[in-house]
Amino acid sequence: MIEEKKIKLLSETFKALSDPTRLNIIYALSQSPLCVYDIARALDMSQSAISHQLRILRNLRLIKYKKEGRMMIYSLDDDHVLQLFNQGLDHVKHQ
Repeated sequence: MIEEKKIKLLSETFKALSDPTRLNIIYALSQSPLCVYDIARALDMSQSAISHQLRILRNLRLIKYKKEGRMMIYSLDDDHVLQLFNQGLDHVKHQ
C-alpha cells in the first residue's frame, strides 16, 4: 500500500486539477512563465481571483515563482505537472 500521507497529497493534487481556471493557468504557464497581470489578462479575470488560484497551485507545488524586482513570475514547478496535464488532455481527446 501507498502511505496515507502520499495518497492524501495525490488526492489534493487531483482536486486542484479539477478546477477549469487552474487548468487554464497551468496551460498558460506551459506556454511561458507569466506574472499575475498577464495571466489575469489571458484568462479575462481579476488579478485577485488569479492570485487566489495561484496560491492553491503553489501550496501543492504545482507551480513556482521567482521575483524579478517587485514582480513575481510564475512557471510550472517541473515537467511532471505538464505531463499530468497533457496525459489528462490526451485522455479526454480520446472520448
